Amino acid sequence: MRASRSMTVAVAGALAVTALAGCGSDAGGDEAAVAATTAPPPLGAELAGRYAHWDVVAYEGELMNTMIVTYGFADLSVVDGELISQQTFCHAETRTNLPIETGSADAMTQAIKPPPVAVTVTEEDGALRLFRPETPTGIGITLADPANDVLPTDPNDPRISDDDGDGNPGVTAFIKVSEELQGELYLARRERFAYDVVAQDDGSLRGNVIDKSEQLIIGASDPTFMVSDTWVQHPDPSKSPILWKPVPDDWDCDRLMAESAALLPPIPPLDW
Repeated sequence: MRASRSMTVAVAGALAVTALAGCGSDAGGDEAAVAATTAPPPLGAELAGRYAHWDVVAYEGELMNTMIVTYGFADLSVVDGELISQQTFCHAETRTNLPIETGSADAMTQAIKPPPVAVTVTEEDGALRLFRPETPTGIGITLADPANDVLPTDPNDPRISDDDGDGNPGVTAFIKVSEELQGELYLARRERFAYDVVAQDDGSLRGNVIDKSEQLIIGASDPTFMVSDTWVQHPDPSKSPILWKPVPDDWDCDRLMAESAALLPPIPPLDW
């Protein structure tokens, strides 16, 4: 898939150069157009395409340790001479070191919609390394300045948004301590993550997640759950791995989750 895509780009580029070379020009603007058209593609252009995305973020908290495993897509494309990353998400699994169950509906995961961003590409020891910088993104809240606005604590704050469409403020997480004690948490979050990945010989990209996300509990179905915890990413990078594996461009979330067991790693143990 990658070879044919690169070949198509190369052939198109060669045809464009040939056509321009056959046309005379007596204006400086035409010369600038030729130069722009024949500019080389950016480093890493051959990586353009759709990837199945799998990542783990390990958190340490004062009350419990948590691991979130996320499934989705990374789409790389060449735009205006830059390699652009667009992330979309499908499903998430949560694990903790306590005997409780936590999680969220796919509608919450799919409501995370970071903007496209240019990646930095370098070559190290013959391998391409991509760094996707953080793009602070609100979920459960509309932020005018996503990087700097303070998250609210008031569920009536006009910025609160029902991004998962379940009729509750913010986005909803589920918690089950026992059959008698279970319910919902309503959250406002700022998703703040960066990726550092290296291209592998098999076409995949592997690396680590750097996560500085924040969340506040703005409500709960039971006051018992109104207990905030401070989450900090575990300092060991190996506990927050990321994997991108190339897939056809027409794959969607249903196809990804149907193929995930064969394509992507199993959920690792929470061992801290």
